[in-house]
Amino acid sequence: MGTEWVVELVKGIGKLFLNPLFYYSFLLCIVMGYRRVKQERKDFKIRVQDGLYEMRNLLPMGVVIGLVLSILTITLGFTIPIVAIQVIVIMTILMSLTTRFRFLSPTYVIGITIFVLFFLYKKDVPISFLGDAINEMDGQLFPALAIVMGLLMIAEGILIKKNASKSTSPKLITSNRGMIVGAHGSKRVWMIPLMLFVPGGELASPFDWWPVLSLGEGIQVTPILVPFLLGFSQQVHGSLPKESIQISGQRIIALGILVLAIAIGSIWLPILTIAAATIAILGRELTYYFNKLHEQQSPFYFSKRDHGVLILGIIPDSPADKMALEVGEIITKVNGTPVHTEKQLYEALQYNPAHCKLEILDSNNQVRLVQKALFQGEHYELGILFIPEDRNEKQTG
Repeated sequence: MGTEWVVELVKGIGKLFLNPLFYYSFLLCIVMGYRRVKQERKDFKIRVQDGLYEMRNLLPMGVVIGLVLSILTITLGFTIPIVAIQVIVIMTILMSLTTRFRFLSPTYVIGITIFVLFFLYKKDVPISFLGDAINEMDGQLFPALAIVMGLLMIAEGILIKKNASKSTSPKLITSNRGMIVGAHGSKRVWMIPLMLFVPGGELASPFDWWPVLSLGEGIQVTPILVPFLLGFSQQVHGSLPKESIQISGQRIIALGILVLAIAIGSIWLPILTIAAATIAILGRELTYYFNKLHEQQSPFYFSKRDHGVLILGIIPDSPADKMALEVGEIITKVNGTPVHTEKQLYEALQYNPAHCKLEILDSNNQVRLVQKALFQGEHYELGILFIPEDRNEKQTG
């Protein structure tokens, strides 16, 4: 690739900042953070993570994954008409307005885009704001979109498994029997900047095989860095949140691999594009349904225990966090005294206010001991969130 290619790629990167989704993603993160903090303060009179936590998770892993995928798309030279990018932007905004962030999955955004463009392909349907872009579509658009969807679904599964399972938000809910129990929720939005090429421009094919999915002979293209938004939402009350969410990520990775394989096949048999989009959407819905069914049929994990005090949440950088206490563990003894309620726990701390020694039953039913010297006032605020005896009482200790 010559100097001309380098210059155009740099310009393509700059076009990221012209895409409304780039700025819209930050707005979504602010809204998510505000709603989460509001819910946590309602339940516990304190927030767990600050309101910018979602924004801090928007880019880091997404940029890394986007870089890897962009190297692939540049190498293969995927050409996608600007109309497809326009429809993806529209679908992303429409899906976000439902406030169900799982609908920001590439499964729905790109899958529905494929159906919309397939319906409009070679049909005289006047859509003024898209101009002549609809009439300029080519059939090779669909395999390229399906392959991008499969790649982003695999990326989504990786992000869910590696990122969404961390620092979930605790909340209080009411069981069917009217008891106060705990649950954990995870809501994320990630941005994956992906380099694609649109027909028209100054760049000619740099390699004999390029582009793999051509939209015509002697095509010239323009690079453009497109921000794809990926969303996720899941509430867990029947198991440890980390385990349940990681399983969801693994299932989506497997579904993405299947969809990608079908999408690659659509290069030779274009109708498989519709099959890929259909399987992606149905598979994603089945994943959501089985997760929900499992939660409904499972007993509440975060409920009152007879043999100790269950940890529902940990405040970051608190004494409890520094002692490496984890969500789902049970405190059975404090300074050698058995405890069954939050009140008993803090009464036991008073026996030795300069030192905290806890006997913990972990999620594998293994007993471990943790201890820490306490500074003045720390024993009043260990930074642990418990399930309250009374929903109106202060929930943090």
